[in-house]
Amino acid sequence: MVRESIRIRRTDLSDREFVTHGLPRRLWHDLYHQLMTIGWLQLFVSFALFFGGINLLFGGVYALQPDAVANVNPRGYWGLFFFSAETFATVGYGDMHPQTIFAHAIATLENFIGLTSLALITGLTFARFSRPTARFLFARHAVIRPVDGRPTLMLRCANARQNIVVEAAAQLRLLRNEITAEGYPIRRIHDLPLRRSQHPLFLFSWTLLHVIDEGSPLHGSSAQSLRESGAFLLLTISGTDETTGQTIMARANYGPDALRWNYSFVDILRTDEQGVDHLDYTRFHDVQPLA
Repeated sequence: MVRESIRIRRTDLSDREFVTHGLPRRLWHDLYHQLMTIGWLQLFVSFALFFGGINLLFGGVYALQPDAVANVNPRGYWGLFFFSAETFATVGYGDMHPQTIFAHAIATLENFIGLTSLALITGLTFARFSRPTARFLFARHAVIRPVDGRPTLMLRCANARQNIVVEAAAQLRLLRNEITAEGYPIRRIHDLPLRRSQHPLFLFSWTLLHVIDEGSPLHGSSAQSLRESGAFLLLTISGTDETTGQTIMARANYGPDALRWNYSFVDILRTDEQGVDHLDYTRFHDVQPLA
């Protein structure tokens, strides 16, 4: 078990950089999680390195007994390496084959490892490919403007997949540093109630509203106070994909610099002369100052 410092920059959660110390690194305990979270290119490179490395190892094992494998071509170690690759992948062309008890035993072991590895790699690839993913689009900025005479925080999201997400639910939270009455610093999470936190059929765009009244944790806040307290907004949206029946989820965060005070979102909906509605997502992220 190795303990080391890890530097993490999670721009999808916060603009700040974190360094963790003293956590045990248990690679084999979290191998499945690691392989599920790395990129596809890294995954296939890992598979290739594993395949090449284990065949280099078995090629050396076959070389421990001279003439353990018949018809080795090319002669020498690299011929045994290619024989190992054929055995590991259960190809078995037939020209090269074990001809001693030692070689048969090693080939049997290699076949078992190869079949097991193939099953694990197939399962892992399918698990990654079939993993439910949300294609939710979040506006880059959140705006604060009067609505019905009260200051209101507005956030905009959309379903970029353009299929129906059933019973979508949104949750908005404020995270910031505070000082307790005893002078103890604490990181608090505040729930920000939304006017409507559920959408029965999330298909196109959805604007979420939080009224900043006397009971709101944002009451009396400014861009400067939010920046000084290390605050940011965390928006999560989940729902059931009607196509697959799977639960999908996505999140976005907004730091103080992503908030636009006394701005409004540019309207992306227009109706043509034939009464057809058009949604222009090229302006989805656009905001404009209030007149």
